[in-house]
Amino acid sequence: MGLPGVAVVTGASRGLGAAIAQRLAADGWPVAVNYLRGRDGAESVVRRIREAGGVAGSFAADVVSEEGVAALVADVEHALGPVTAVVANATGPHPEISLDDLTWRDHLDQLEFFVKSPTLLVRAALPSMRTAGGGRIVLIGSDLADRATPHMSAYVAAKSAQIGLTKVWAKELGPDGITVNLVQPGWIPVERHAGVDPTAYAAEVPLRRMGTPDDVAATVAHLLSEGGSFLTGQRITVNGGHVI
Repeated sequence: MGLPGVAVVTGASRGLGAAIAQRLAADGWPVAVNYLRGRDGAESVVRRIREAGGVAGSFAADVVSEEGVAALVADVEHALGPVTAVVANATGPHPEISLDDLTWRDHLDQLEFFVKSPTLLVRAALPSMRTAGGGRIVLIGSDLADRATPHMSAYVAAKSAQIGLTKVWAKELGPDGITVNLVQPGWIPVERHAGVDPTAYAAEVPLRRMGTPDDVAATVAHLLSEGGSFLTGQRITVNGGHVI
């Protein structure tokens, strides 16, 4: 069981977010399952959580909108209780773009999801975390920040920025009993990767297998648990050693 209060997981209607939401609920957290367009998926996640005896609700919100995030946190707190944990998982498209074609708008598209959205979410939840005497913040990053993949500079730049946010926020919020950590998955096949052959990638992984959404969810769950209460300012890469 984590801190008193509610965990908000953004982009939780499918993929990693859905797995994280279900794991946190299984650990005793009431969970707010955020989505923007995947209503059926979000309601399915909530249904599975409730059938397993957990507490959850689905909440539509645009998490790159200041008004949307403020309304999301207000709605969650009205329906489920104070927010004391935020898992910033939501993502948008991240196309491959060569430097010849890269625009500032391409950079902004990534920064809005990976810098602006976490900033809005954390700011909105801080009053409840401080009232509760502590909180947990987890940003979901990517090991591409370390792999320097060509044609992904806008995405890599935004994901790299999360490393700095994590360190600064951890120092700034530590006196309030709030931990801030970054989880960097490798390639974890989810619904949108259907039909893609992972064989070549898996052969490069020291553990010789692909990661699963549950692998990422277990790491997030530990960071939100009492056992993770002395971990802050860290980035934990969940990729089977692919970028050792």
